Amino acid sequence: MKNLKRGGLACFFVVVSICFSIYPPGFPPFQGSFQAYAQEAGFFGEVFHVPEAFDPDYEEMERKFKIFVYPHDTSSCSNPRTLDGEYGNEGLFYLNLNLSRFLTKDPEKAHLFLIPISCHSLPAGRSEDQRAIAVEDFVKSLISKYPYWNRTLGADHFFVTCADINVTATARIANLMKNSIKVMCTPSYNDEYVPHKDVSLPQRVPPLALTPAGNNITNRITLAFWRGLNNSDIRQKLLEAWENDLELFIQKGRKPSLEQGDLVHHEAFNNSKYCICPGGPELDRTIALAIHYGCVPVIMSDYYDLPFKDILDWRKFSIILEESQVYYLREHLKEMLEHEYRAMQTNTVMVRKHFQWNLVPAKYDAFHMTLYDLWLRNHFTKYY
Repeated sequence: MKNLKRGGLACFFVVVSICFSIYPPGFPPFQGSFQAYAQEAGFFGEVFHVPEAFDPDYEEMERKFKIFVYPHDTSSCSNPRTLDGEYGNEGLFYLNLNLSRFLTKDPEKAHLFLIPISCHSLPAGRSEDQRAIAVEDFVKSLISKYPYWNRTLGADHFFVTCADINVTATARIANLMKNSIKVMCTPSYNDEYVPHKDVSLPQRVPPLALTPAGNNITNRITLAFWRGLNNSDIRQKLLEAWENDLELFIQKGRKPSLEQGDLVHHEAFNNSKYCICPGGPELDRTIALAIHYGCVPVIMSDYYDLPFKDILDWRKFSIILEESQVYYLREHLKEMLEHEYRAMQTNTVMVRKHFQWNLVPAKYDAFHMTLYDLWLRNHFTKYY
């Protein structure tokens, strides 16, 4: 009975997420007035799709979930990701996993199997083909040595991948891209990322020069902010439409820094009601900073999979617009009533802890939420 209930709950979460991904951005786009949009989203409710189910299911995950990491040559990946680098979230995932209770040395007790393929593509000086061959050889050696892959053709396996392990490296192994779960930084649909099977890994935000604002919105005098490179179609259109606007702080310039010292960007995030997050490279960086500062994200990307979207209702702490609506951006934002904005901004502050990476894993943080995402997919795979 418990198994049946468990499988049904996992199925329900996946069905909910599929319902929210009929439209290109991953959620129902804005249509009509923001008053109707706010009422539909239920801003004053919990930020979870199914709040009454989350707590008991999360607790069960913490008690039971076990992951087996395949043995590998640690000499080739003694530091798979520097924790303060561009892809520090990948390094923090491995660090947190090693410090957690989720690891098991007994593969028969494992719910999921982690393939540490990062270690086999990192050595400097290798060409793309050489790295792809190294990854292929490593994974094939595991498949031939251990019986666990063939039990599900890799459906209960996952791997973590950021920029330097591309489709070329993983497409060489039959069923790896098709069946295994890909935990990916900055996932977009054109990177062989499969929504509802794969997992979006949230960006890391390190300790910053300014303390992030909370629910006090008195300093938020700028309607909306974005500054970055015009390295995508939507960003070019955003600059063309709003660069000289008096109410929107939209500027072409260097990308937002995640490090200390970039006070111009940090003050702008802290002093704006909304932070524009247009599609393109490192979209997750902008979203992470917006949430960190309690600046309501306005996401404009037709092909991006939001972190934890199967769990969190992004409509309650962000605005999601189709890219084609860029020319009506100011109108959309000014239609939001003050009490609706306050509720959404409060929710943005509430979800901050779920996107925070820690050197030592903490309950409900980004590491645990990523594992919970994997937990849901594990049970869906088991029963269906």
